[in-house]
Amino acid sequence: MDLVFAPSQIETWPIERLRPYASNAKMHGEDQVAKIAASMARFGWTVPCMVAEDGELIAGHGRVLAATMLGLTEVPVIRLSHLDEAERRAYRIADNKLTELGDWDEALLRDEIAGLLAEDFDLDVLGIDDEELEALQRDPEALGGDGPVEGEDDVPDIPVTPVSAPGDLWQLGPHRLICGDSTSADVVGRLLGDVRPLLMITDPPYGVEYDPSWRNQAGAAKTRRTGKVLNDDRADWREAWALFPGDVAYVWHGALHAATVAESLTAAGFAIRSQIIWAKDRLMLSRGDYHWQHEPCWYAVRAKGKGHWAGDRKQTTLWQIVNRDQDADTVWPCNPRELRENLGSKSTGKLRLEWLAALSDRF
Repeated sequence: MDLVFAPSQIETWPIERLRPYASNAKMHGEDQVAKIAASMARFGWTVPCMVAEDGELIAGHGRVLAATMLGLTEVPVIRLSHLDEAERRAYRIADNKLTELGDWDEALLRDEIAGLLAEDFDLDVLGIDDEELEALQRDPEALGGDGPVEGEDDVPDIPVTPVSAPGDLWQLGPHRLICGDSTSADVVGRLLGDVRPLLMITDPPYGVEYDPSWRNQAGAAKTRRTGKVLNDDRADWREAWALFPGDVAYVWHGALHAATVAESLTAAGFAIRSQIIWAKDRLMLSRGDYHWQHEPCWYAVRAKGKGHWAGDRKQTTLWQIVNRDQDADTVWPCNPRELRENLGSKSTGKLRLEWLAALSDRF
């Protein structure tokens, strides 16, 4: 077939000569325009605008907005004189939609980003935000990992209509799980009844808002874990600690909020005895000078309580455990079960409480 090639000549027009298309369906938010501007400032204007003879924009509305933000007065353009009005309207849609159809090879993308990080390259100009970078390391295939372990811990598809509702109390064999507020005395009372758990293990929100739904919307790593978690920007859970009747607590937390979590435990009557560090086998990509490769856990015992230690004298505060469930299909990121099995404070036949279990990966 014979293709009609656009003119190869690139012209420079004053920005006021351009006329935005009034019915342009592609929206450009301030954040996107700022990212385009950052890219143009670093790499130059690499893609000219496509225009009609009368100056009406066919493609490049976002670039013109970015140019205005940068204070530019001239723009490079290519005139698409061979397109009629209907073809120009169709091309505007195709030019935007066709780029959305491609997928990323995430293993190669992660390698490229890792290489840029090694060269201390500024990732701000890539158009990738912090959550996107973090999500890349959560995908086992992108990291060359084995993925979730098959078998007894397979996670079923999330139902369209949830079965459980606030107030529901589930009996799961020897386990009890309630759907409710863990800071509510009434809810906790219903869950525990007349039993008194010895041990509390909890992996509550770390004080950083987590919303992975952007991954599918942005065409990043595909995931079925798209639910948001309420109160995940909170780090102080002293109301929940105060309702725990036992003596021993293992509280996982974000390193940047370690002091806040420790203060909340102390206020609830616990004394901090150790901080355990989970040394991960994979780093978490970020824009920081140092990339996170660990998670801390406070080991705390009630001020006048007993530690009920059942471990030997060889235990250390550094736990080097591989996470094989990093991208399981759950609403909240999964941690390996060994983090709970590795505890020294446990006794045969004793009960344990997993606080905020709805925000954790295991019961």
